[in-house]
Amino acid sequence: MTGERDAADGFDVTFVGRANIDLTVRVPHRAGPGRTAAGSALTTSPGGKSLNQAVATARLGGRARLVANVGADAWGHRIRAALTAVGVDTRHLTLIPDVTTGAAIIEVTPDGESYITLAPSPATELTTHDVQRVTTVDTRAVVVQLDLPPEPVAALLRHRPAPTVIGNLVLHADLDRTVLRHLDVLVVNQHEADAILGAATGDPLRAAEVLQRLGPPTVVVTAGPRGAAYTHPHGSGTVPAPTVPVVDTTGAGDAFLGSLALDLARGTPLPEAVRGAVQVGSRAVAHSGANTAS
Repeated sequence: MTGERDAADGFDVTFVGRANIDLTVRVPHRAGPGRTAAGSALTTSPGGKSLNQAVATARLGGRARLVANVGADAWGHRIRAALTAVGVDTRHLTLIPDVTTGAAIIEVTPDGESYITLAPSPATELTTHDVQRVTTVDTRAVVVQLDLPPEPVAALLRHRPAPTVIGNLVLHADLDRTVLRHLDVLVVNQHEADAILGAATGDPLRAAEVLQRLGPPTVVVTAGPRGAAYTHPHGSGTVPAPTVPVVDTTGAGDAFLGSLALDLARGTPLPEAVRGAVQVGSRAVAHSGANTAS
């Protein structure tokens, strides 16, 4: 299995977003103001939401492609090699000369909770040209990170390169909520849902139903150990999560979305796809790191 599949075969899911290196340290507690907490040895691994999601899809046997930019540095080459090793297509992972690859600084506490600070590399942000040149490749579903610059997001939604367009995001202050009406599926976690709505709903199903009124016909809201809720034109429901030992929550949401996108691309009904994704996300918290690419 390689990262250079024949494009004529098409793809199950194309992921449009970012890739970076995760710098992870396990800490007994987070340091307070002006204080220092001694942690574990630092580990480095390929990461970023879109990369993690593409790896999850590939690990589940799907044909995944990643559209992203990284620096042509040691980190960027490591990212490309890791993706190729797990079967993610990398023809549209561009290594930009004389640019530093972005990073995420991750602290993991003993309860497995992760605290993430992004250190993006502005020179690697996707452009409208980056997005437009890949919209002709056959793919069943596209997952786009809505916190990308608005111009490439708008270009992607305008061209609609797949039957199913799924939006995901790390919430940011400049989010234009009108883009939500151009999605087929919106996937957010409970915190992101509450931030979009400007109110703490406390109920993922209620949040999904209110978000649906903003335009996307299908909305899925993840709620960590409480599972996930969904609503679509044929109904709504919740899926509880199994009780599992928690080692690291960093990549659980991305594993969930990688599974969900693959099932939807293959025509699996939404309730069944959400159930499967909850199981995959729950398994992800049982090991360290955001994904199994190295």
